Amino acid sequence: MPAGAGPHSGVALASARGRWILACAVLASGMALLDGTVVNVALPTLGRDLHTSLSSLQWVVNAYMLTLSALLLLGGALGDRVGRRRTLVVGVVWFAAASALCGVAQDAGTLIAARALQGIGGALLTPGSLALVRASYRPEDQARAVGAWSGLGGVAGAVGPFLGGWLIDGPGWRWIFLINVPLAALVLVAVRHVPESRDETAAQQRFDVPGACLAALFLAGISFSLIGASGDTSASGVVLPGVLGLAAGAAFLVVEHRRRHPMLPLELFRSRLFTAANVITLCLYSAIGGILFMLPVQLQTTLGYDALQAGTATLPITVLMLLLSASAGDLARRLGPRLPLVAGPLVAAAGVLLLLRVRPGAAYVTEVLPAVVVLGLGMSLFVAPLTATVLASVDAGRAGLASGVNNTAARIAQLLVVAGLPLAVGLSGTAYADPGALDSAFGKAAWGCAGLFVLAAAAAALFVRPRPADWHGDHGNAPQCKTCLGVESPPLEPGGRAGE
Repeated sequence: MPAGAGPHSGVALASARGRWILACAVLASGMALLDGTVVNVALPTLGRDLHTSLSSLQWVVNAYMLTLSALLLLGGALGDRVGRRRTLVVGVVWFAAASALCGVAQDAGTLIAARALQGIGGALLTPGSLALVRASYRPEDQARAVGAWSGLGGVAGAVGPFLGGWLIDGPGWRWIFLINVPLAALVLVAVRHVPESRDETAAQQRFDVPGACLAALFLAGISFSLIGASGDTSASGVVLPGVLGLAAGAAFLVVEHRRRHPMLPLELFRSRLFTAANVITLCLYSAIGGILFMLPVQLQTTLGYDALQAGTATLPITVLMLLLSASAGDLARRLGPRLPLVAGPLVAAAGVLLLLRVRPGAAYVTEVLPAVVVLGLGMSLFVAPLTATVLASVDAGRAGLASGVNNTAARIAQLLVVAGLPLAVGLSGTAYADPGALDSAFGKAAWGCAGLFVLAAAAAALFVRPRPADWHGDHGNAPQCKTCLGVESPPLEPGGRAGE
């Protein structure tokens, strides 16, 4: 609750202050979202201007994802402890400063280092913006506020490809980073109207710095190994980081098991559904990250699109998710999550396979558009039900933590697929600029990403329970009922037999 407020206090969404809070949260999350939607589109231009290899371009994406993934849970905990408003301000200033450094970078090494710093700011911004919304409004307005935050964030995602493509083709790629500076200034104006809030019980807990460091070392080691294996790195330069990364991962599990207040409570994974949902998340977001990493490069290198055309080519995905995600959530509430979590990935897999037709000479309307529409329909079906399933798989008091873990799993999936996919499809060096080599690699990547979608659908079919009526009657509470979702055993009948 806001610091110094009574138990029933809160800001009304319709008030002037309520609108300022919403504007602050949307602008803050929009900065990180905008950055994520345009960098992939800029990769071919970055490669030409900085005269760099594919491995460096992978690190332009992954340096940000690495620090963001490793510190995301720690950033949320920091906001709970020292104040969500204060943490958000630090994150905004940090993100803007790192973005400015990205914008003036003269070589790939400087840009990669600045991107890593940017990820630290993102780890403070990403959980902080939604936490402010949840903590600032009065209870009766919280659901509407979260919905407005999500919807306006979707609009920011839709604007991103237009704005990013225009900036890359017009003022230049540096402005996809420099634009964050004026956006940060707007957030700092709005944040003056935001009340401070914190979790008073969190002050008694220590930060899990060892866990965060070991997580970062694990992700860095695996990324170095995978990216190095697809380049000119020596065998020792590939094996040693991989071994060190795996050792750090093992040490992370030991530390998290022994700590009193771990960053990642391992007992969460005692829930079969929570574990399954995160496995499904890893598959789905690996597939999404892989195809959206390769597609803009394919469109620009093989089909000759400029950055604006490549950025807007995937716009139907964002529009469909914005329009249909709420309906998919309603479907999951009525029928249970299994149907959308099986059907959605299968539809998305069909969309990815349609992208196999995106070859030299392909037309947008007949080849590219049908594929991205089908892919967008599939993603619209599974994103909201997956989130609801994750939240329902744990006690209500740990829903925020479960959401943070799942968000981190999605980021890690994207990090690892960007590191490993070029190696898997045989793309290295400057081959991303060769239309023939890239087209061949893109076809292999499409098959691999489609396979990941199918794997996610199979996991959902096996481990997510069907509609509630199959268990003990349709009580209209599907996303919250832990029995229906498979978190708890069905209730016992009077005679002591499970009512299954």
